[in-house]
Amino acid sequence: MKLPVILLLAATSVFAADPALTIYNGGYAVVRETLPIDLKAGVNLVSFAGVTAQVEADSVILRDIAGKAEFQILEQSYRNDPVSQSMLLSLFEGKSIEFSRHESTKPDRVILGKVVRSGFVPGGSFVEPIIEVDGKLQFSLPGNPIFPSLGNDNVLKPTLNWKLNSASSGKIAAEVAYLSHGFTWEASYNLVAPEKGDFLDVVGWVTMNNNSGTTFSDAKIKLMAGDVNRVETQRDFVRMKGERAQAMLAASPVTEKSFDEFHLYTLANPATLRDKETKQVEFVRATGVKAERIYVFEGAGYYPRGVSAPGKVQVYREFKNSEANRLGMALPKGKVRFYSQDGDRQLEFVGENQIDHTPKDETIRVLTGNSFDLVGEHRMTNSTQDGSNAVATQSFEIKVRNRKKESVEIRVVEHAMNGGNWTLTAQSQPHEKKDASTFEFRVPLQPDEEKTVTYTVRYTWK
Repeated sequence: MKLPVILLLAATSVFAADPALTIYNGGYAVVRETLPIDLKAGVNLVSFAGVTAQVEADSVILRDIAGKAEFQILEQSYRNDPVSQSMLLSLFEGKSIEFSRHESTKPDRVILGKVVRSGFVPGGSFVEPIIEVDGKLQFSLPGNPIFPSLGNDNVLKPTLNWKLNSASSGKIAAEVAYLSHGFTWEASYNLVAPEKGDFLDVVGWVTMNNNSGTTFSDAKIKLMAGDVNRVETQRDFVRMKGERAQAMLAASPVTEKSFDEFHLYTLANPATLRDKETKQVEFVRATGVKAERIYVFEGAGYYPRGVSAPGKVQVYREFKNSEANRLGMALPKGKVRFYSQDGDRQLEFVGENQIDHTPKDETIRVLTGNSFDLVGEHRMTNSTQDGSNAVATQSFEIKVRNRKKESVEIRVVEHAMNGGNWTLTAQSQPHEKKDASTFEFRVPLQPDEEKTVTYTVRYTWK
C-alpha cells in the first residue's frame, strides 16, 4: 500500500515495558523493549526515553511485533545530553539567574548572580564556575541555582526520537531492539574436593555487569556463549582497553540450549539489573563428579649433553562433562577455582585456572598448580649427528621422585624435534604416542621411590 501524504503531526512519548537482554561475551548486549504506540495516520513524532547511554544508534530496529501496522521511519535521532546543573548553567553564561542561599544563622533568601563561567566542559574535566554577585567574582555557586523553564527541547535521560509516517491509525505494541556496549557476563566455577580422593563438588556462577547507564527492572535475561564475530572499531578498542550424589537441580535457575553455532543460557526468573550493578546467579550445581588427579612432568626444551634440568611436576584435574558424571551441560568459558578440605573440613584454596567453552560429553583437563612433593629431573646423556646421511640421535634420562606418603603415577611427557622422521630406538619402558611430535611414559611410584626413564630417539631427513 502506498503511504498517504502527510495528514497529521502528532507528538507521542512512549515508555518501555517488559525489557529483555541478551548479553554476549564480547562486552555488549541486545536490548529489546516493548513500546505501546498510538499511531495516527500521517506523520508521528515518537520519543523513547530509556535507551542506554552506550547504544549503537545505527543498530536500532523499530518494528510492529504483530506485523500488521505499516509505517515508515522517516528520521531517527539519538540524544545523550541529559539535563544537569552544570549543563543548564552553560545555557545562561553571560546572563543573570536567581540563587537560593541557605545560611544557618539567617533566613533563606534569593540573590541574583551573573554566570560568567558555568564550569561545564562537554566530555572534559570539571572547571570551577565563576559567578558575579554584587560586582564581585567568586569561584563557587552562591546558592542553589533556580532556572527558568526551558521548554521541551531538553532530555532527562538518553532518548531515541523517530519521525514515523503511518498508513493508518491504531494502537500497536512495537518493539525496539538495539546493540549496546556496557554489558558483560562471565562464568566462574568453584570446585571443592576432599583432601584425598577423586571426586569433586561443582558450583557454577554467572556474573553479569551493567555499566550501560540504564537500569533494567524485571528484565528477561539471556546469556550468549560463543565467539560471535564483530567488526571492531577504534571506539571498541579504546573501550575494551579501559574496561551429585545428586544431579543438577531439576528447577535450575538457568536453562541452556544450542542456538545457531552458539549456546544460549536463559535465566528462569526475571531479574533487575541496575546501572553500575554486578549480579550473580547460580547456574549449575553437582556433587560426586569424578575428577582424576593427574601428575605430569614435561621435558622443558633441550639442554647441553650432561646438563641436568630440574623441573616441576604439574598437577591437573581431569573430568568428563557428561550426564553419567553428574554434569552434561554445555559449560561456558570461565575461571575455575579449586578448594580442598583439610581434616577438620575447612576449605583451603589450592589453585585456579581457565576453561574454554566446553560442549557436553567433552573432557576437561585443568592445571591447578605444581606438586610440592613430586620432583622431576631431565638430562640429555648423548647426542650424535651424521650430516652426510642426514641422521641424528639423542639420548635422554628422566628421573622422577615421589616424596608423598601415598602411591602416585607420573606421566613423563617428551617432545621430538620438529621436522624429519623420528623413531625411538631404545627405551626403558613402553611409550604412548600422543601426536606427531609428543610421546608419553607412565611411571608408577611408591612412597619415597625414585625411577629413571631412558630413551634414544633417531631422526632422519631423507
